[in-house]
Amino acid sequence: MIGRVLLAVFFGIAGTLHFVFPRPYLRIMPPILPAPRLLVIVSGAAEIAGGLGLLFSQTSRPAACGLVLLLIAVFPANIYTAVAHIPFPGLLGKSWAQWLRLPLQIPLIWWALLYTRPQ
Repeated sequence: MIGRVLLAVFFGIAGTLHFVFPRPYLRIMPPILPAPRLLVIVSGAAEIAGGLGLLFSQTSRPAACGLVLLLIAVFPANIYTAVAHIPFPGLLGKSWAQWLRLPLQIPLIWWALLYTRPQ
């Protein structure tokens, strides 16, 4: 239960940041994708909805499934950030940190997958 709540809080905060500070998310959007602002809004809303869904036993499984799919869907933005070396201040601007972020997505996907099982 604690892990599920922590994951919910993580996604709630991450989703909220899409609305409070959309610029970094817009910068990492691969140029091939249409309507970057809309995609940032939709992904932020999906993170918030998924986080909220994790909090309730009736919706935690579908929410976890949705978050797994979302993490897979946003992975190209993480690849683009590393390949194009999108400049950011501080640690996020370091090339090695941008590449390190790619395999770190796997534990997040695994964490969400834990809650896709029947309870």
